[in-house]
Amino acid sequence: MDRLIAFLYGLACYVIFFFTMLYAVGFVSGVAVPKTIDTGASVPTVEASAVDLLLIFVFAIQHSVMARRHFKQWWTKFVPAAVERSTYVLFSSLILALLFWQWRPMPAQVWQIADPQIAAAVTGLSIFGWMIARASTFLVNHFELFGLHQVGANLIGREAPAQRFHAPVLYKMVRHPTYLGLTIAFWVAPTMTIGHLLFAAATTAYILVGIVFEERYLVDVFGENYRSYRDRVSMLVPWSRPEQVAPSQIIDPTQRTTPGSIIMKCLRNVQDKKKAGIPQQEFTEDQFLSNSLRSRRGLPSFKFSCAGPKTPNSSAVSSGICGDQLAL
Repeated sequence: MDRLIAFLYGLACYVIFFFTMLYAVGFVSGVAVPKTIDTGASVPTVEASAVDLLLIFVFAIQHSVMARRHFKQWWTKFVPAAVERSTYVLFSSLILALLFWQWRPMPAQVWQIADPQIAAAVTGLSIFGWMIARASTFLVNHFELFGLHQVGANLIGREAPAQRFHAPVLYKMVRHPTYLGLTIAFWVAPTMTIGHLLFAAATTAYILVGIVFEERYLVDVFGENYRSYRDRVSMLVPWSRPEQVAPSQIIDPTQRTTPGSIIMKCLRNVQDKKKAGIPQQEFTEDQFLSNSLRSRRGLPSFKFSCAGPKTPNSSAVSSGICGDQLAL
């Protein structure tokens, strides 16, 4: 019985999400909904900006915090794991509905396309952006992303399968086609008002920040598979390659002259000589500090002598390059 209730709950959450996203298309595009991004009671620009940014901020916090692994570990102490994703989707949908309801329009126009045919084409391109965003979720696992897969597996007594990495179709062109589609949908508009511009700019900023955290998570989950994918495929711009470092630009660590690289060279040489069975020679801490002080004062560094006796009050530092100059 509990499994059936969980399934019905997940199904209800998905239905709420579905209609919320349909309304979102009309809200941003200004088509077929009672309240759009440019309609509603007019208030002073400062008040409208503050309210609208607060609404976007609340959505961003909920959407990001509830997606974090540590939050999920805490949250599933109170919410069954099978409905955790459905609950996340429900909260996101309700906050989006709050945003639609309380959004304050700023109708001053930034641009407007007067030609009806061009305006219709631009609106069509915006709708196409929404289609890209939705289609990309079906290319991976739409129903898992929005919680139905989890409650379905729980209903029949199966554990949800482990996540696996794959990059079909659109994901071969960009790493985040959903975000690409949303960006197109938000920015491509025949009439751009101040309110619409604020919405597009704020949500795009959130997308870019969100990608950083999302990719850290994906690297943690998929490891080298995702690193390799990230090196091959661009983030949001189709067919553009991520910036690669040419082999000629890579500095051999053994050729660097920073203090850290010199110390690392010492340690590598020590390890190499130990593997080869070569006895390690020592120089004293006093010799090391003296040479460092001469270097800082601009005086020429001297080569350590490995033949001197080790004094009882000085600690010895093993060096695999005894005789080389060590200067900090």
